[in-house]
Amino acid sequence: MKLHELKPAEGSRKVRNRVGRGTSSGNGKTSGRGQKGQKARSGGGVRLGFEGGQTPLFRRLPKRGFTNINAKEYAIVNLEQLNVFEDGAEVTPVVLIEAGIVKAEKSGVKILGNGELTKKLTVKAAKFSKSAEEAITAKGGSVEVI
Repeated sequence: MKLHELKPAEGSRKVRNRVGRGTSSGNGKTSGRGQKGQKARSGGGVRLGFEGGQTPLFRRLPKRGFTNINAKEYAIVNLEQLNVFEDGAEVTPVVLIEAGIVKAEKSGVKILGNGELTKKLTVKAAKFSKSAEEAITAKGGSVEVI
């Protein structure tokens, strides 16, 4: 294969449809917008959720629940995930991100007691569940709230 023989993959390049360029194009005269009406006008159309004057669905449905704007969302890590670190290692949110266990720190990292911990670790996180704290200290590790 030579440089001049390169071609894009079949179907990857599509010619743009140029409307209003004659009747034979299939989209001439009214440019595929039909005859008159709100949708045929420039800038025409209805807003999102508009149902022609009928009460929109989002107003017909009852309001439920409450969203706390001050709620903190923590990145969750289970004990079994900490077994990837070597014995005696210091586990911090930065180390967890580098290891790929946590994608983003969010409001902090919370360690939960799911699974079995097999190593002695120094864990630094924003929050710990009671069972996680007990499991880490039982293995001779230490817990530090940051």
